[in-house]
Amino acid sequence: MSKMSSGGAEPAQAEGQGGADSPGDPGGRPPLRELQGPPVWQSSRPGSIYDYIRVASFSLGPDGRIEQWSERAEQMLGIPARYALGKDPVEAFVPRELRETGHRKVSEILDGREWTGLVPYRRETNGAADGLAEIYVMPSRNEDGERAAVCLVVDVRALRGIETDLAASQAVFGQSPMGFTLFGTDLKLLRVNERFASVFGGPASKYRGCGPHDFLPRSEAERMTAALRRVLDTGEPVAEMQLVGLASGDEDRRRWSVSLYRLHGASGRPIGVAALAADVTGRRRAEREAANARRNLALLNEAGARIGNSLDLETTARTLLDVAVPQFCDLASVDLYQGLLSGDEAPPGTSDGSAELRRVAFASAVSDAPLATASAVLGDAPGPVAVGAVHRYPFNSPCAGALRTAQAQIIPARESDEGPELGAVVHSTLAVPMVARDTVVGLVQFSRTKGSEPFGERDTALAVELAARAAVCIDNARLYRREHERALILQRSLLPPGDPEAAGLDIACRYLPGTTATEVGGDWFDVIELPGHRTALVVGDVMGRGLRAAVAMGELRTAVRTLALLDLEPAEVLSALDEIARGLGGDGNGRSQSRSARGRSGTADGTPETGRSARTADLSEVYLATCVYAVYDPVTRRCTIANAGHLPPVLVEDGEDALLLDVPPGMPLGVGGEPFEEIEVELPDGALLALYTDGLVESRHHPLDEGLRAFRTALSGADRPLEDACDHVLNALDTSHGEDDIALLMARVQGLPKDAVGDWNLAPEARSVARARELARDQLTDWGLQDLVDTTELLVSELVTNALRHGHGEIRLRLLLDRSLVCEVWDADLAQPRRRRARDTDEGGRGLQLVGLLSEGWGSRRTPRGKTVWFELALPDGESTAVDPAEALLSLF
Repeated sequence: MSKMSSGGAEPAQAEGQGGADSPGDPGGRPPLRELQGPPVWQSSRPGSIYDYIRVASFSLGPDGRIEQWSERAEQMLGIPARYALGKDPVEAFVPRELRETGHRKVSEILDGREWTGLVPYRRETNGAADGLAEIYVMPSRNEDGERAAVCLVVDVRALRGIETDLAASQAVFGQSPMGFTLFGTDLKLLRVNERFASVFGGPASKYRGCGPHDFLPRSEAERMTAALRRVLDTGEPVAEMQLVGLASGDEDRRRWSVSLYRLHGASGRPIGVAALAADVTGRRRAEREAANARRNLALLNEAGARIGNSLDLETTARTLLDVAVPQFCDLASVDLYQGLLSGDEAPPGTSDGSAELRRVAFASAVSDAPLATASAVLGDAPGPVAVGAVHRYPFNSPCAGALRTAQAQIIPARESDEGPELGAVVHSTLAVPMVARDTVVGLVQFSRTKGSEPFGERDTALAVELAARAAVCIDNARLYRREHERALILQRSLLPPGDPEAAGLDIACRYLPGTTATEVGGDWFDVIELPGHRTALVVGDVMGRGLRAAVAMGELRTAVRTLALLDLEPAEVLSALDEIARGLGGDGNGRSQSRSARGRSGTADGTPETGRSARTADLSEVYLATCVYAVYDPVTRRCTIANAGHLPPVLVEDGEDALLLDVPPGMPLGVGGEPFEEIEVELPDGALLALYTDGLVESRHHPLDEGLRAFRTALSGADRPLEDACDHVLNALDTSHGEDDIALLMARVQGLPKDAVGDWNLAPEARSVARARELARDQLTDWGLQDLVDTTELLVSELVTNALRHGHGEIRLRLLLDRSLVCEVWDADLAQPRRRRARDTDEGGRGLQLVGLLSEGWGSRRTPRGKTVWFELALPDGESTAVDPAEALLSLF
């Protein structure tokens, strides 16, 4: 026994000595390749079951006393050999009450009987039993042939622990819901549980001795083998390695998550690798769907943040594609109905999808040049469609079907001899109609190339949502463009032409809207030709901006032109315009809102009445306006100016600094209750008169005085051409602030020369008629207008005759030559002539009818000392022929 115990200790010592010479393992164990060979003598510990149960041994001599006592017995029982050798084991270790039974059993053993049983023992002499040992006694003989015994002792508690551990291991291994496998050091399966076998098919015993290549695809098996070797060599575990393969009877690929760790025996020697495998196919699918959902939500969020920030159709379409490519697809295009882009409400062919479309945007992550989509391969289009090109889809094509039904369609690609490059690129296309307010406005196509997943139901729903959002924004942009164009038409129709002309004036003008969103506003300017080659210059500003202010401006401008044609004085024009403005700002019952508000504001504390509706107050604000009205006479070179709350005009004379004219400011139009005053200013030839609105000189960035000073500085020394002077003023001032509309009207004075005016006074007598005809004939001859002599003589004779017959006082005849010929006859009577239709039997009464028939226009106006009757004749241009006075006279009968 002592030899056995000493022999058991020698490997432990040898292990420490041989550890430094054993490569491949930090604990001194031989490399794995040595352990996989045939059994050999080695210096490492055996690492067997005895390491767990720790078997001790001792022997009994023929006299029943202990002859040998192993060191393991000393460690396990806690009794040194010097206290055990030579003693009766029953007397030494067995409690007193069990000694009789113990002596009987020892006698039986010495008689040659084997015995196995449980024996209580105590660690201290005369102590109570504190342990329980399982003893296996084998009869033996000594060298003299006498009976003896060899005893093997195992602590029962260690055995029970091993049984419990084995039972637990078996339960875990057999009942685990995960695949549980054990690989040996040769990377062969030593054991698999039923879960593993059910996944791959067959009984668990089928897989014993198999390697990874026996149940995994080649590429995955090689990955698994490399991981097993790494874990076995390094001891570092591998967590959640992903493997893909096919399960038994399942055509769909499965995905497993495998964790590997090395197993060691009680001595620390590696005995294999354990693997835990879980089927994560469903989890991966759920993770992929969750990731797709997060991507879709992020895509929709980005679309909501970016699409619709512009009211431009093309910009909105390009933004949609910027969002979709490459996050959602590899290439995409947007087509819009050509009729809708041109402003048609319902272009023909939209119901069946065959109408013309225009490609407004294209984006690709695979090519810079446009590619033919899947629809082109299927016959929808002849080939790649360039941006801006107009095309149509055949009636039976998928794209036309999508437009016709307003339903998205998935178009699979197919190989084509005509487009082999497409078959190698695009393999799935979504044709999604763009529907806004139950109206299809266009089609967007999303395409994916080979290597990407084909479109599915979730992709279709996302594409429909993206197209719907873009469709609403595009339709809004279309509606905005239509209304914007209408507003521009309105605005431009209310402003004078780009190059207005006037006698004795060079005119340049500019209009800048306060907001680029609508490009319409309440500022206006006008150039109105008046009788006698006079010109009315008007600049006004309606409070407010946008289309509503433009409508109010149009109403006031029309009123100004109507009043101007009555040839009233500037102050009278503004007084009448004030009444009109108050009527426009009424409360709907015919009362002026400004006047009624002023009459009702009389409370004790002066606070206004609170019952005033917001709508009426808003109307009252819109129709408040400022205006400056100036009339220039090119003959006298005098300008009469009246002001209604507007900034004063600026006058620049040659060699002088710009000067603000001292015009009484007056009250704004629509306020009422205050008379308007006017001043008369003489304008020398070459002088510059500038009328403007406050948007040019006023801004929140600087005070009004500073803006006016900068304006006058920009005008001073403006000897450049008038158009250049306008541009210089706009460039010199801050006109890009966008706070208010800007109107600028500049006129350079070039009065009529003396030789273009004929002016005579005639006595109130009958012979003055012939004198007037003679003067007119001579003046027209001097001007080289012989073609107009007969007509002019006849009409002058009629006007002078009427002045003699119906008027009184001295008669004045004046001829003016500019872009047309104007004849004026003055008298001192205030009664205005009235045109009437003479009967066939009347001898007279046809003079004014004849004037109206032969002239371009005629009329009369009051003067401070009577009236003026005038007519105008167009100058001969060599192409048109004048009306024959004789034929015109005969046509009256």
